[in-house]
Amino acid sequence: MSFNTPWVLFLLPLALLPLVLERHHSRAYSWLQLLPGDPLSDLIGLLLKILAVIALLFIILGMAGPHSTQQQIEKVGEGAQIALVIDRSASMDDPFSGTTSGRAGETKSAAASRLITQFINQRKNDMFGMITFSNSAMYVLPLTQNREAVLAAVQAAAGTALFQTNIGSGLTSGTALFDKVPDSGSRAMILLSDGAGRMGDDVQQKVRDWLDRMHITLYWIVLRQPGGLSIFDENYKPPENAALPPEIELYQYFKTLRSPFHAYEAEDPRSLALAMDDINRKEKKPIRYLEQIPGRDYTRHCYGLAALMIALLLAVKYLEVRSWH
Repeated sequence: MSFNTPWVLFLLPLALLPLVLERHHSRAYSWLQLLPGDPLSDLIGLLLKILAVIALLFIILGMAGPHSTQQQIEKVGEGAQIALVIDRSASMDDPFSGTTSGRAGETKSAAASRLITQFINQRKNDMFGMITFSNSAMYVLPLTQNREAVLAAVQAAAGTALFQTNIGSGLTSGTALFDKVPDSGSRAMILLSDGAGRMGDDVQQKVRDWLDRMHITLYWIVLRQPGGLSIFDENYKPPENAALPPEIELYQYFKTLRSPFHAYEAEDPRSLALAMDDINRKEKKPIRYLEQIPGRDYTRHCYGLAALMIALLLAVKYLEVRSWH
């Protein structure tokens, strides 16, 4: 048991005042021996004092704000620990390259926010964390089961964008979300971008090691640019003496990871929704998770019991005999 204002408990001795103070009668007698003996009245008088003590006791306890402490219960369910790593470069504010199936003009960022919200609402046992990146990574939310915080973060991710795509910073920050968090048995990182960037050898090695050490499955959803290359085009050959395009180079790097990797391409909101549905099906594994059980507030119970004691005192007060005929 805990209290919001524990210093109020120092007032508890005041609850004994009814036992110490003598009751002043409304009528005076010259000699109390003239009054007949009444053991029943004496007993009732003692009970009234006890009721008054209990009433004061619960009033003071109510003022202290008693409540039980928060508890954690381990449960087994279906779900995962999922890190959302979302591209917030300026190109994410452009419409999709393909048809939009009735959602004309919907930007990539708006469609991503809408579909990720649906994805989160379908998954009741998951922990979600979030990183956005453009010029650099921005830490948005740690891994949490707080649904309201996660949904608010997703909505905020559809805000103003910047220009560059520092995908290496986004990946390293995304894997760092799992550090010092107990492994539930199923971990995934969803990388959603409309392009790619080049990563240095040291960053590539760091991402490879962290994904493998932390047992993270990587999902990459590529939102294709109008007329852009497909990462699945095995026949593509760069011009002579030219480097591979960043998105194809990144795809080839991801295929060398020791940890599981899946890639998707989305040209419109419908294909993006299909990619999210496929991830939803794949990441339904048995996991152990801790459910937070909030503590109960007993303030109202204390005031209610105090009110009951006071009501009993008032009821007996009206039964008091003030004089004899």
